[in-house]
This record gives sequence, C-alpha cells and structure tokens, in this order.
Amino acid sequence: METRHRTYAGDASAMTAIEDDAVDLVVTSPPYPMIELWDEQFAAQSEASAAALESGDGDAAFEAMHGVLDSVWREVSRVLCSGGIAAVVVGDATRTIDDRFRVYPNHARVTEAFVSLGFDPLPDVLWRKPANGAAKFMGSGMVPPNAYVTLEHEYVLLFRNGEDSRSFEPGASRRYESAYFWEERNCWFSDIWTGVRGTRQDRLHGDRDGSGSDARAASPDGEGDSLNRDQSAAYPFEIPYRLICMYSLYGDTVLDPFLGIGTTTLAAMVAGRNSVGYELDPAILADLDGRVDDVPARTERVVTDRLDAHRAFVEQRQAAGDEFAYEAANYDFPVRTRQERAIQFRVVDEFTRTDGDYRVTYEPK
Repeated sequence: METRHRTYAGDASAMTAIEDDAVDLVVTSPPYPMIELWDEQFAAQSEASAAALESGDGDAAFEAMHGVLDSVWREVSRVLCSGGIAAVVVGDATRTIDDRFRVYPNHARVTEAFVSLGFDPLPDVLWRKPANGAAKFMGSGMVPPNAYVTLEHEYVLLFRNGEDSRSFEPGASRRYESAYFWEERNCWFSDIWTGVRGTRQDRLHGDRDGSGSDARAASPDGEGDSLNRDQSAAYPFEIPYRLICMYSLYGDTVLDPFLGIGTTTLAAMVAGRNSVGYELDPAILADLDGRVDDVPARTERVVTDRLDAHRAFVEQRQAAGDEFAYEAANYDFPVRTRQERAIQFRVVDEFTRTDGDYRVTYEPK
C-alpha cells in the first residue's frame, strides 16, 4: 500500500489543485475569530474586520472574521465527497471590546455556516483540556456576582456532506482492515474527550504549552510533540489521528485547509491515509520536512502501543471472567466483535519526498 501527501502554500478559499468530490474526510482547526493573536491575519483578508475592531463593534468583527472562514467552508463543500465527514476543532472566544466583556460563540457560527451549505450536523465532541493553572474564574474573584467561568474546552464539530452516509460494497476488505478495537470505539466515540493535553494558541517560540514550561502535547505514543509551537490552533497529534481512524479508511484522502504546522498530515501518514493541505504561510510549510522525519518511528510506536493496549485489555477482561467469541485473523489475540476480526495494522516501509510531495509505502505489522 502507498499513500501520497501534497501540501500547497495558498488561500484555501480557492483550492484549485483539488478536484470536485476528491476528498473523503476533512480534519482541521481554523484560526479562531475574536482571539487577539489572529486579528492581524483576519485583517489582511478582511478590511471589514479590522474596521469593526477599530470602531469597537464586536458583533461586526465577529461576523466579518467568520466571513473569511465561510469562503473556505464553501470550498470544503465542493471537494468533499457525498457522505464525507468534516471535523472542525474550534473554541469559543472571550474578549472585552468597548468595555464590554462577552463570549463569542465560534462553534455556533461554524455550525450555522455548514448547515447553510447543506451539511447535516452530527453529535459533536467536547474536548476537555487539562488546565495549565489553578484559576477557575475571571472577574471579581471570591465575591458574587461578577466572576466568569474559564473556558477549558473546545469543540470537535462533526458534519456529514449531504443526507446519506458513504456506502461500500459488502465485505469491502479495506473497510474491515481499517477497523478499530471495541474498547477504542468506546473511548473515541464518547462525547467528552479528556486527558488529551492541548496547545495554547501562542505564536511565541520557546513555550511549548504556553505556560512557560517545557511540557509536551499528548499523543498516542506517549511522547508528545516537542516542536516549538509557532502557529496557533495547533492541536496535539492524537486529535487528528483519532478522527482519521474514526471517519476514514486505508487509502482515503484527508484534507486540512488550515494546515499550519502539519499535524493532520503527520496523522494521515501514520494512519495510512492520503492527505492534502493548504497553508497561507510558506515558511510554516517549509518546516514540515523536519517534522516528517519521525514518521516511520512514530508509526511503529503508535501501532505497537495500540496492539499492546488491546492485549492488556484482553488479559484484564479474561482475568475478570469474560470470554471473547472471536479470534483476530492477523494477530494472536481474541477480539470482542466480528467486525474486528480482519483488523490489520500497517507500519511505514519506505518514505520519499519531493518538493512538498511525500510518498509513503507500508507493510503489515
């Protein structure tokens, strides 16, 4: 099996390199409107947002910034196949403008945009991020009534393109080889994700979690991502990796129209999917070459960790008296359901790159 990974420096509102219906899954985290560090980028793409902020009109600035994102969502609608899933990780914003403090509900406005394009919203996920500090409020401190809760979660919004789910021929081998374990399903398809450490939206070099420490973002292999974060909305590896495993098959194509430092591309490589990404800043894309060097080793770690975790799960359940009705066809352990029998993990065999075009070949693990 071979996958291809393409990256483009440019505005995702015109993804001319991608044909209609050519993408099977979208996984992305856009710039968050009304977060101050993104003001400059939104102003460069929308004079109306800059003018609204200057005049103290928060509502108008919020809408103008989302107008920039709307143009990308329209392109997503064009390139995403019928029944394909779009997963958008976004957080709300709190901000004081013209002496008024309020929350700007980015998740609601993004949902509105996708529904207007004919997407069906699906049950979403609350990503509950571990807090970096002890403070749980903003405002008046210990006395009521003018304190505010601290936002410590983001949304993983899920949308299906059109009314119908994707369909496959009965017994399609790549679908069943792409299966996840029963216990993974119970964790991944919960509507609240905890224990996945986030990355503070911060363009400054040096702090890896924004707290002044050298903490690392969590990932399935337990090692995290040690790269200095110079791009906001950079989610940890585990977020796109989960979503790719949940909503795509081996050989599918995953799009990230706000690629940033390329975490979605890395996750697609590890998961055995093709990928394509757009990023406005070519300097950020240039850094991706250094990040992909770890893909072969990371793939081995992630696959080994998943297999070891399942073996430990089986051992624990059998010790408690449970019986497993099915044996995995490709491994020396039982599985809980018939759908897991054909599961087949793959690791990187060979990796090549040419000017932003990466090709990866795999072998069974």
